[in-house]
Amino acid sequence: MSVDERQAPELRVQRWIGVGGESIAPLKLSDLGTGPKVLFAFQHWCRGCHLHGFPTLQRLHGALSAKGVGFAVVQTVFEGADENTFEKLRVNQLKYALPVAFGHDEPPAGATLPTFMEDYRTRGTPWFSVMDAGGRIVFSDFHLDADQLVKGLDLV
Repeated sequence: MSVDERQAPELRVQRWIGVGGESIAPLKLSDLGTGPKVLFAFQHWCRGCHLHGFPTLQRLHGALSAKGVGFAVVQTVFEGADENTFEKLRVNQLKYALPVAFGHDEPPAGATLPTFMEDYRTRGTPWFSVMDAGGRIVFSDFHLDADQLVKGLDLV
């Protein structure tokens, strides 16, 4: 498990949809509650996101959302902007039946990478960033073992 142990940066993603697909104000980490948090980064056109990432997220959400773990999904558009569009957020939210906020993060003017990739030091998609209840990043990597996280995440 890749551990970072630094404090999670505040989210700078500006475009979001809520659980019903409606546009919402930019999400803050505090909006995800006071417990541990799971952030999932994807791209709509990413095969690995659909084969592995979203199914892993579904497993985590099903096992942990009722236990106070907060979830959010961010589409990091570092390539393929014509395919990885804001409209695809709702498509994926419905396809995977995930009642969580989805964000769309394109690089700001003059930047190369989306804010989430820059702030969380991600290297692509699918990517999981997990914070403990104290806000420290305890996992940040491509491949997450859902069963291991469900067993090991401190929910006290």
